[in-house]
Amino acid sequence: MILVTGGTGFLGSTLIKQLIDEGVAVVATKRSESVIPEYLKSSSLIQWVDADINDYFALEEAFEGISHVFHCAAMISYQPRDASQMMKVNIEGTRHIVNLCLQHSARLVHVSSIAALGTSKSRQPVTEQDKWEYDSKISKYSLSKYESELEVWRGVVEGLDAVIVNPSVIIGATAGKKGSGAIFSLVDKGLKVYPTGSVGVVDVEDVAKLMIILMNKTEISGERFILNTENLTNKALLDRISILMQKPEPTIAASPTLLSIAWRAAKFVSYFNNKPPAITKDSARASSAKLAYSNKKIIEATQYSFRPLDETLKEITATYQTKTE
Repeated sequence: MILVTGGTGFLGSTLIKQLIDEGVAVVATKRSESVIPEYLKSSSLIQWVDADINDYFALEEAFEGISHVFHCAAMISYQPRDASQMMKVNIEGTRHIVNLCLQHSARLVHVSSIAALGTSKSRQPVTEQDKWEYDSKISKYSLSKYESELEVWRGVVEGLDAVIVNPSVIIGATAGKKGSGAIFSLVDKGLKVYPTGSVGVVDVEDVAKLMIILMNKTEISGERFILNTENLTNKALLDRISILMQKPEPTIAASPTLLSIAWRAAKFVSYFNNKPPAITKDSARASSAKLAYSNKKIIEATQYSFRPLDETLKEITATYQTKTE
């Protein structure tokens, strides 16, 4: 039996949809307050279990009869006020999953992130071999994903059968207006400023498909794979979205210096309105970073062809515009 953690999330729900479309039954965990997506509500192939990722005993019950686990549950935030909770969810939660997989001899596909990778010393695209190095400028999100990945590697040493995937920025039509979906909302509102960094992006459908492929490739174990469709500058990505949405392309470059002023100003304002700042030091640094990511290893291992980015962007734009009409 298959277990999917974070079943109501963007990636988790996409993965479940692909599995049940193939007639595969799954057990899916969610938080008690989470809303099940409409396209999953009526399926008799899904057994929903309320089990917080930090509740070991609830997870233990969900693991009954489980032989394969997709660990999608995680917290993503660049807000300083969320740091402690995010570390707890991403690290302790993964520790629980790893320990239970060991206990039940279950095969694990763990969703990590490019944020858990190192940087290339040769100015070439980052690969799975580039080692993560601690830096005081590293975001808490990056630290949490790196340390959660360490839990999986610890499990591998103890005999865990596991594969790790490191997706770049995941996009897709079901993201809505949150997370990566917020980019389309900003462009729709007439975004004039663009960060000067670069980004790697990947379709959520590709990530889910590759997770299933890797789960079934039992000869692959103790490996990690970057999942990335294309590398491009933030400006290039925003321009392509703007053209599709028939909106003006952003023309003002938000340099690291300008972003540094912006996050400080946002932090100052947040002291008075008690709302999370619109931009933080970590998010400013992330948007200014200039990194590229290699997908050579996953292609060689699976012969998989990623969906062209333009197709994904067209689908997201069409879905977004339909919902906002």
